[in-house]
Amino acid sequence: MTSPISSNWFYYTTMASLAQASSAANQPGNSANPLNASDNNTSMFMTLLSSMMQGGEMDPAMLAALNPAANSNNSQMMAQLNNTYKPISVSLPASSTPAAVETAAQPAVPNLKTDLSFKPIQFLKLENTLGGKLSGTSAHFINAGKKYDLDPNLLSAIAIHETGNGTSRAANEKNNIAGMMGKNGLRSYDSVEESIFDMSRNLRQNYLNQGKTTVAAIGAKYAPVGAGNDPTGLNNHWVTGVNRQLNKLT
Repeated sequence: MTSPISSNWFYYTTMASLAQASSAANQPGNSANPLNASDNNTSMFMTLLSSMMQGGEMDPAMLAALNPAANSNNSQMMAQLNNTYKPISVSLPASSTPAAVETAAQPAVPNLKTDLSFKPIQFLKLENTLGGKLSGTSAHFINAGKKYDLDPNLLSAIAIHETGNGTSRAANEKNNIAGMMGKNGLRSYDSVEESIFDMSRNLRQNYLNQGKTTVAAIGAKYAPVGAGNDPTGLNNHWVTGVNRQLNKLT
């Protein structure tokens, strides 16, 4: 392949080559430079000059023939350029698209809260509703509700229905306000407070924790219709009675 050469470089190279050729041709007794050699140099000079004037390209082989020293210098210059050339390393930025993040599946947490779980109540309303043996026990229903996560109004509604609002024989003689049974029949308690907490424990452990989270579901086990210890059939009205009292308190 040929490469473009600047006119100035052509000029100085041509002049130097011409001078060398002329000097060699004029030296007397120089057998290495006969007349025909001088003619060849002149012919090459004319070819080079014609190329310069036409703005063309010069074959590097011809330039080397005209001026070997210049060709050697050019080779050295190219070697230096090759030694100093260092390719530029370009690092492309990473893709801006974020990688997909795998998220571990979270285990489903059952919702333990129900409509019968603990909630704030109207204290004065409950206090004014409770009567008989239940009078003044609002704080006990609230504290038991907090401890076992039960609605204090639910506890109060059961106690009101079971005792006729604190007037039953079981409430007055045994402090039993929830109809809790023992080995020998109705259980006796040292105080109404103790009876309230025992009723709350029983409801949480044996009813709500077992999935019975409505008054109807609780009543089916708490006061089953047709039970042997209910000869007068009071259990038939348990669910309706408790719901009625609960609605009055809420």
